Amino acid sequence: MAEVLSQNEIDALLNALNSGELSAEEARKDVQAVRIRSYDFKRAMRFSKDHLRSISRIYEHAARLMSTYFSAQLRQGVQVSVASVDQLPYEEFIRSIPSVTVLHVLDVHPLGGKFLVEMPNNISQAVLDRLLGGDGQSPIADRRLTEIDMLVLERLMTGSLYALTSAWGGVADLTFVYDTLEVNPQFIQIANQTDVVLVVSLATMVGNQSGIMTICMPHIALEPLMGRLSARFAFASPRSHDQPELLQRKLQKHMDRVEVVLKAELGYTNIRLDELLELQPGDIITLDQVLGEPLYVKVGDEIKYRGQPGTSRGRYAARILQVVEEEEDGE
Repeated sequence: MAEVLSQNEIDALLNALNSGELSAEEARKDVQAVRIRSYDFKRAMRFSKDHLRSISRIYEHAARLMSTYFSAQLRQGVQVSVASVDQLPYEEFIRSIPSVTVLHVLDVHPLGGKFLVEMPNNISQAVLDRLLGGDGQSPIADRRLTEIDMLVLERLMTGSLYALTSAWGGVADLTFVYDTLEVNPQFIQIANQTDVVLVVSLATMVGNQSGIMTICMPHIALEPLMGRLSARFAFASPRSHDQPELLQRKLQKHMDRVEVVLKAELGYTNIRLDELLELQPGDIITLDQVLGEPLYVKVGDEIKYRGQPGTSRGRYAARILQVVEEEEDGE
């Protein structure tokens, strides 16, 4: 934002112009000189400050969820917080990664791109030591990862992906799928060397071990979401970006996974305990259900249908005949 002059500064400038100490041409040149700024085309800025603020809010939410998840899995306090959000060429990011580290590659649907999560080696070793029965306080930093170590880290990271899905939920319905684990950054190519990437640095504390976990996101992968990362979208009404439809799809997706108990009841009766103990094969128990009438079919503990008992492919079955209204259910 341009600097605002005070009244005294304005008066001094007018006096200098009137006295001839400063000419209008010199003032105009000074203004033009201020407008000229150097620009490095190798570090083209693709993300605005508005975009960076939105990304920071998203990963602040993700950091809180990760802290809770890692603390529960390790049975130890873990702190994760956003340290910075920067944009830089992918080549520069790769050069900044230590030669000994742990890299998790994630597929992001439906964007069609990949995100890269870099976890410092000391943090990874502390996590492994804790998960495998140690105290996680003094891991061996230069120990090479075994296949079992990689499998443990993959499962831990896979379990934490819900944090990213939830954090991005307010912007887009993204699905994160674990792809692979690498220890050499030269073997990973999620973007071209000159492409701009967004790097979120997460300050991570596991026991007495601290480090910076980074999440790298190529601009080409985030490009379809650029409009949704603006403040105007964040504060817009739900109708302006189909929020009700998004929430409905999410709710339906989760409801489809819910398991319920469906049962058809033949009827009830009351007998004494001594009668129950004296039951023999061939005895008849009279129920309150009238023969020939449809049975009540329950979903959980609620009566939802009326059905006809029978068999299907050699198994007991019930054919749904009608939906029970709430009034009949209450009776």
